[in-house]
Amino acid sequence: MGLKFDKMHGAGNDFVVLDLRDGAPPPDAALAARLADRHFGVGCDQILTIETPRADGSVASYRIWNADGSNSQQCGNGARCVAAWLVRDGAAVGDAFRIDSPVATHAVQALGDGEYAIELGVPDFAPARIPMSGFAQAQDEYAVVVDGAELCFGAVSMGNPHAVIEVADVASTPVDAIGRRLQGDAIFPESVNVGFAEIVACDHVRLRVYERGVGETLACGSGACAAAAVLMRRGRIGREATISLPGGDLRIRWPADDAQVIMSGPTAFVFEGEFHP
Repeated sequence: MGLKFDKMHGAGNDFVVLDLRDGAPPPDAALAARLADRHFGVGCDQILTIETPRADGSVASYRIWNADGSNSQQCGNGARCVAAWLVRDGAAVGDAFRIDSPVATHAVQALGDGEYAIELGVPDFAPARIPMSGFAQAQDEYAVVVDGAELCFGAVSMGNPHAVIEVADVASTPVDAIGRRLQGDAIFPESVNVGFAEIVACDHVRLRVYERGVGETLACGSGACAAAAVLMRRGRIGREATISLPGGDLRIRWPADDAQVIMSGPTAFVFEGEFHP
């Protein structure tokens, strides 16, 4: 029997979506990696599984596998694609509904033309919650020596760990090299997503993200939220901003430090098919 799937993307961050609401088992790490392979599989940054809801009032839940077969706790672009998938399926009725990620329940607002807004939670800057080792208290900026070079960054959890590095020119930044170094450092026991942010204006940031288990992607929704939260908390940008990633723009609003971050952006269906392992 083949494995039926839908291929989707949100601002170029692409996904294989599997409907497991009938109780079918989720993919193991090996199958997830085969599905994600761009030469021998379907090809994607992450696999999303649609499953029955965990919380009362939610439409469905979802889980996330990275391209290397490892699990992820959060994916902002994936959350929007799950929302769009549920609307097309007919499971989500109306413009407002809720979905369960691996870490929380999220309110969704359909904006029209394939765009959705998602509440992705309150950013957590506590080192133990990111998690980070070697620091007892949250700092505006951390400085560590990695491979003989000092790196300065902000850090936050959006349900998954993020480091955010301000750069003067994101286009010329060696994202892969720095991203790999920071991901492999013992300061991040569960690895980390590394964002490189160039401030263009008080309401505009250019961003590239080197994701754990994937590498650099065309867009990272939780990474856009993390970069916005770090820069907004520092007063470097306003509380609403456009985050421009290689695959497209996401809009981030964080009204106050104790409020949820709201991310909005596009979704797209690419094709559907059947994979034969």
